[in-house]
Amino acid sequence: MDRILADQKLRLAMNEHSNYLLKIAYLYVKDWPAAEDIVQDVFLKFYQEFERFEERSSLKTYLTRMTINKCKDYLKSWRYRKQIITNSFSNQTKKARNRIIEQDEKLELADSVLQLPLKYREVVVYFYFEELSVLEVAHILSISDNTVKTRLRKARALLKIQLKDHQWEVLLDE
Repeated sequence: MDRILADQKLRLAMNEHSNYLLKIAYLYVKDWPAAEDIVQDVFLKFYQEFERFEERSSLKTYLTRMTINKCKDYLKSWRYRKQIITNSFSNQTKKARNRIIEQDEKLELADSVLQLPLKYREVVVYFYFEELSVLEVAHILSISDNTVKTRLRKARALLKIQLKDHQWEVLLDE
């Protein structure tokens, strides 16, 4: 009986949250196949440990926290470090082509955000792209709201430096 309920919950969770979790995972690891693997692992773990979910928070928050933790584990892994080393050799020709393609303002801004260190990138993504409040971001990341504000301020300063040659309305008002 519990497995039937777990199956239903899993299907519902996958239908409702897959795309969101995939975006979150990609923003952390910057690799679509790895992001897909991470989200798949999150849903597998949720299915296996279905009974442990106490519903103290929403299912979306619970799955988001699991995804963030899996992403951080992945970023610490040997597999990721090995991939970065091999990609640095093969990406030389891709970088030249990407500079031509990424002339669009939105792509440049997104690329700059992805260049931020993880602790700044995650608050920017949640605050600006997901449009969460400072308190919601603090809750998801398990940090204080003042830490979120400080990281946002530092991230904006870093983005200003990266984008100093461009006129960005969002950064000029700061």
